[in-house]
Amino acid sequence: METLSTGTSKSPAQAENDGDLKVADAVWVGTALLHEKTGQDDGFPTDEIVEFVRQHHLTKGAYKSIWQHVNQHCVANRKPQPNRICMLFATGHGSRRLFRPGDRPYEGREGAPTHPEWNSLPQQYQYLRNWYEEWTRVTPSAMKDPLLELAGTWTDESADQYITHLRQNWGDAR
Repeated sequence: METLSTGTSKSPAQAENDGDLKVADAVWVGTALLHEKTGQDDGFPTDEIVEFVRQHHLTKGAYKSIWQHVNQHCVANRKPQPNRICMLFATGHGSRRLFRPGDRPYEGREGAPTHPEWNSLPQQYQYLRNWYEEWTRVTPSAMKDPLLELAGTWTDESADQYITHLRQNWGDAR
């Protein structure tokens, strides 16, 4: 059996079935599959994406390479070193999600690829194009903003008067 550097082992048959995707494309596919499978939009821990890519044999890339792509190379809002790809977006606390229109990339990453070349994806992942196009239609700017939802709650007084009114009984709230 072939032993990987992380201590896991694979049979020769499993090794032959490893994906032929480039590491960046494998990271995108793995993250897209996680989003699709869980319905979760806010992202996943870096290690969860790396393990998902490895467990599904999406690339022959080494663990360290996959980790580096999830952590830095594919992340739109991180400094390009050297890759400019914008396939993922860091949402904080080590989490990543797929890049969406409206996300602001780090300077130097503007106009970089946000997904794999659709024609280069294996047949079993071709449906992810339609899924991604639908998923990106709901952009963060189209989602409800809790602060903007407050608009109109003080229609009979100015915003300053409304805040003054709220603060009148603040001492009693403790």
